Amino acid sequence: MVEPGDKLFLLNVDTNTLTGTFEAATKGGYRLVPQAWRGQYPYQVKIRPTNGLHTVGQAKESLAHLDIRSHWLLHDFEANALQDLLILAGAFSPVLLAPPSPDTLAQVQHGLKRERRNRGITALDHDRPALESTTLWDYPKQSYGKTPKGNNKYAGVTPAFILYNLIKRYTLPGDLVVDPMCGSGTTIDVCREERRRVIGYDIVPTRPDIIQNDARHIPLDDNSVDMVFIDSPYGDNIKYNESPLSFGTISAENEEFYDELEKVMVEAYRVLKPGKVLGWLIGDQWVKQKFTPVGFKIYDRLVRHFEPMDIISVTRRSQTSNTGMWHNRALRFNFYLRGFKYLHIVRKPIGYSPQEVNNRTVKWARYARGANE
Repeated sequence: MVEPGDKLFLLNVDTNTLTGTFEAATKGGYRLVPQAWRGQYPYQVKIRPTNGLHTVGQAKESLAHLDIRSHWLLHDFEANALQDLLILAGAFSPVLLAPPSPDTLAQVQHGLKRERRNRGITALDHDRPALESTTLWDYPKQSYGKTPKGNNKYAGVTPAFILYNLIKRYTLPGDLVVDPMCGSGTTIDVCREERRRVIGYDIVPTRPDIIQNDARHIPLDDNSVDMVFIDSPYGDNIKYNESPLSFGTISAENEEFYDELEKVMVEAYRVLKPGKVLGWLIGDQWVKQKFTPVGFKIYDRLVRHFEPMDIISVTRRSQTSNTGMWHNRALRFNFYLRGFKYLHIVRKPIGYSPQEVNNRTVKWARYARGANE
């Protein structure tokens, strides 16, 4: 979970001391230096030199007093407060590894309480999802933490956990993430909390920080974006807005639906930097006793332009058909409710242009047959 630029503190549980401040030079990883500590501690992060290190004793008691847990991802102001604590304790105590003085601890605690109160932050704001390790993702709720991500009342709202996993895996702090169909703004909220730059567009914006725009024409420069995320309509089964330009007005049974979405793919390809990732969330359709494999059709269009990386199955929990009545109907009339969505993860190839990808041709060569052929 560690990212470059994060402030780090080393808690030695044996000596009950806290040392800092370090700065992460890499993401957290596994066996970055395999021989370190005789291989007993394989989860590691490389650090940059800092201006100085300070160590204090009675660390666990001090952290508890400040309401900071050792496994938390700290907000910036909390990391700054711990840094101040170490500096102040080292400056005013001549005893090596002495605990912070009551006055120093009280000073830092007062500042933390004030900042948390001003920002409305509680322990729930430290709740972060784990990074997924399999291709089956199942989330019991739409958001996490105390601060809402998107609007869980919005039709087809994106689970915030999906955005969290994608940006943690494929971007770094300061990278630019773009959502051309931003809906209720889930992408914006997650990216801001994780220190990513973000631009959200929608044909009918639902809030002031979403820019009105048609996803078929993204007003950004070529090769300027670090990740694109799209949670598009799955057909015309949900009315998202009144705009005649909405993709939700076109049936997924018509090729026009995929033709128009492919225009979005081409634009996403254009603005993405080479080697960067597009995540596309999509579901299949079963309407009036007819099944349409929307996910497969979208994937077929995506790989005309992008390199495939993986396909994730995301469990559907919040759809309106997830009720006892609909489950009874599915059994009675012998059909299946949609139980999952696809998350297609693809990458812009390095060294290719959209024309080169779309205009690939097979070159035939004629070879002379041998004497035994």
